[in-house]
Amino acid sequence: MPRPLGGLRVRLLVAFAVVAAAATLTTGALTFREARTGVLQQSQDTVIEDFRERVDALAPNYPFPPARPDLASLAADVARGGRADNWRVLAAYRELSATSSPGDTFEELSPAMRAAVGSRPATVFQRVSRDGRSSLVVGMPVIYAAPRHAARERSGLELYLTVSQQEEQGYVEALVSAIERATVVALALAVVLALLAARGVLRPVRELRRATRSIAQGRLDTRLAVRGSDELADLSHSFNETAAALEESVAELRRMEAGARRFAADVSHELRTPLAAMSAVTDVLDEDAVRLDDDTAMAVRLISEETTKLTGLVNDLMEISRFDAGAADLHLDEIDLAESVRRTLSARSWQEAVETELPEPGALRGRVDPRRLDVIVANLVANALRHGGPPVRVRLRGEGGRSAVIEVRDGGEGIDGTVLPHVFDRFYKSDTARSRSEGSGLGLAITAENVRLHGGTVRAANHPDGGAVFTVVLPLRQDGAPGPATGREKETRP
Repeated sequence: MPRPLGGLRVRLLVAFAVVAAAATLTTGALTFREARTGVLQQSQDTVIEDFRERVDALAPNYPFPPARPDLASLAADVARGGRADNWRVLAAYRELSATSSPGDTFEELSPAMRAAVGSRPATVFQRVSRDGRSSLVVGMPVIYAAPRHAARERSGLELYLTVSQQEEQGYVEALVSAIERATVVALALAVVLALLAARGVLRPVRELRRATRSIAQGRLDTRLAVRGSDELADLSHSFNETAAALEESVAELRRMEAGARRFAADVSHELRTPLAAMSAVTDVLDEDAVRLDDDTAMAVRLISEETTKLTGLVNDLMEISRFDAGAADLHLDEIDLAESVRRTLSARSWQEAVETELPEPGALRGRVDPRRLDVIVANLVANALRHGGPPVRVRLRGEGGRSAVIEVRDGGEGIDGTVLPHVFDRFYKSDTARSRSEGSGLGLAITAENVRLHGGTVRAANHPDGGAVFTVVLPLRQDGAPGPATGREKETRP
């Protein structure tokens, strides 16, 4: 059976992957921010410190106020103190300015930064990104020392430094790549851990599923092995307690059911002997009823009728008891089904009361139990005559050469929808949809058991044109074909 996409295993994998991805990305983002800040801060501090030392060492050696050549020379000297050729310096004094590299436009320097450097005696810096290249721009005013106890004076000389930070940018990109690789590794590890966790979680779940199916199949002694002390262990323990209670309850019900069956069988068996004697006596009384007075004759006929009904009830109880005990025999014989139906109706003098639609003699044959087929047809027709209305029709037909279909339909008011699901229940009677029953309430139940014994099906429904219709489907088994799944099968040969 394929596992659904929304199964527990998939959900665990997704949950672990999401948690791992979120944790890795969060940790990576924090690490990246701190590392990037550290790299850039260290580079920035080093550059500013070197720049300040170079300016403090070189600026006092140049004439003041400086001319343009002096500014160019100062800018070049300060730039040579930088790392290789990475420094670019601009020296400015009022309207004069010069760069360390002739023709350098120093585009990174913004007017706002020049205004900030010109307005306060402090080193100013900012990072600038242009055309995908990152640079650090540093500006500082030159302040000459004043005599003791005098305020330091601004000279008006300003120096600006631009340093490319491509190397630092490379460090940051390498850090991003490392975090990406770590994320992939973390996700792979999360998937492995999820598989292991899913295996640990799903094993008891699968065992519980197998145990539940085993219980459903009737093996009530199924138990789970309890491992550990977690929630799954508690679930297994609860399952075992439930299974034990269910096994005990079912065993008690089976004992009670077996006792009830034995009681019904024993009572039925014990009643047969006195009923036989009563039947013999009533037969004699029926013969002499014509010579008795009216009241006595009526009493004799009533006793005879009730004795006949009681005999039928006892016989039905005996039949049901055999079904319950699994002792019902199936005596198979190949017969003409249409002829069997005709004999059933003729034996009970129902030819005039029942309309038939039967195949020609010999057209539909099958291996069935003739006695049980007679019971099936007789009970259904008797039920239609007793509870339905005329006309009662019996139809027999073959279906695909594999089965025979028997339909018994009456012309009554039909069966109430609330009654339909219970028509084959034992002792079930309805006085709302149909007239009050005079039978035992076992006829349809015995019919259903006989059909099931043959491996067939029976169903009840209301016909669209009115009335109830009972449909029996019996398999047409050939010689050598397997018998039904229940009951004991015997064969009889003509």
